[in-house]
Amino acid sequence: MSFYPRREFTLSFELFPPKTPAGEEAMYASVADLMAFGPDVITCTYGAGGSTQDKTLEITEQVKRRFGVRVASHLTCVGSTVDQLRNYLQQAQARGIDNIVALRGDPPKGEVAFQPVAGGLRFATELVQLIKQEFPGFGLAVAGYPETHQEAISPQGDLENLARKVAAGGDVVITQLFYDNADFFRFRQACNQLGISAPIVPGILPVTNLSQIQRITNLCKARLPQRFVDELSQQDDSQWQFDRGIAYAAKQVQELIDAGVPGIHFYVLNKSQATGAVLQAVKRPAAS
Repeated sequence: MSFYPRREFTLSFELFPPKTPAGEEAMYASVADLMAFGPDVITCTYGAGGSTQDKTLEITEQVKRRFGVRVASHLTCVGSTVDQLRNYLQQAQARGIDNIVALRGDPPKGEVAFQPVAGGLRFATELVQLIKQEFPGFGLAVAGYPETHQEAISPQGDLENLARKVAAGGDVVITQLFYDNADFFRFRQACNQLGISAPIVPGILPVTNLSQIQRITNLCKARLPQRFVDELSQQDDSQWQFDRGIAYAAKQVQELIDAGVPGIHFYVLNKSQATGAVLQAVKRPAAS
């Protein structure tokens, strides 16, 4: 199975497991709003070290049941043996989950470098191989980094690692968030030159608050263009920052669409307003 339907342009949204029942209901309400835009896939992450795996399975199953949309669960190598990974994949399969986003995962809090557990996997490529060989019914997405993964030895080494993930069975590359399209276009060209043939889908997080996005980009080492920071800093007003952020994201997304990207993946943070405003402002390719 392919991760996305085979069409000219695809749309996906990413959720995370809420911590409270109220947060969960708000998340489902946001998904209901976002369904108006016809997403092809809705994905769900899980907490650090796999701390919300059961909730992730429940959310993905419920989203598919309630909204009739294809769903994907994230899966990382962190803290899991191969047998535990197989068990998770078996549960996902039994619940009707369509796709897996296969990731190595970040080191646990307080640790500088990733270390696999005894009987676990060290690389996302190994996880892709496991899924492709033993659970071939899942569509598979892998992660790409327009600004280079923060632990990579070099940009070229990062690209070569991505090529291995795709060669192992990744159907599609979904990128980490970025705010300068020039970074994405350089990344896409470098992937093409290396022979990476999988579709490369840009990951977008619309900015709604300057301090929030500064925390997020600091964690994942993504760059906020100074001109954008300066613009957001002009007023310490939440609505003003929201409006500026949406305008910036809409311009960014439209430029990507015009440049022929195969789809957009939105990090929606369990809310619908920002992503909905961006999608209302852009012209997408006609459904095919």
